[in-house]
Amino acid sequence: MGADIHGFVECRATYGTLDEDDAHWNAAIDLDLLYGGRSYDAFGCLFGVRNHAGFRPLAGERGLPADVSSQTRQSYEAWAPGGHSPSWISWAELAAVDWDEPAEAVDERVQRYTRTPDRSWVLTSKSFRGRHNRPEGAEWVEDGVLFRVVRMVRRDAVPEDGEWAPVWKTMSALADVHGGENVRLIVWFDS
Repeated sequence: MGADIHGFVECRATYGTLDEDDAHWNAAIDLDLLYGGRSYDAFGCLFGVRNHAGFRPLAGERGLPADVSSQTRQSYEAWAPGGHSPSWISWAELAAVDWDEPAEAVDERVQRYTRTPDRSWVLTSKSFRGRHNRPEGAEWVEDGVLFRVVRMVRRDAVPEDGEWAPVWKTMSALADVHGGENVRLIVWFDS
């Protein structure tokens, strides 16, 4: 069974607040409105879930923050007992990420490439079959398919212009008004 991600972008509105300590977190937008994908590479890189590519998770196993908004808490609790691996990450943390940082381990899966009409190779899938303890950098062709054993970098898992771009744009816009520490992504998974 696959794993899907759920959650909210939350914001602690500080604009016009006299005492920032009194500001509380609000669920700004449901993640389902911004991200509809299922990228295990991104899930592993960001939160350590289905981490086949061997990344050091940016925000693994943090749980729900104690000051989570009531809407986010209620939505998470509605998934019980099926919701798991709750975590969160602030925009300030995401903005400081080195997206060229390599994974700590070689990807457990073999990348499969097929030829396009112009004869270039394009990544079409990843598979647990075929690796047989081949070393990092190994590549071979079988039946017109190119196979590679690679170590990914964070940018490979979460491309800047990929499926996560609407999430990052939303968080960035909120951070422009309220500051990066006052914007966070709270997630959980089902499987």
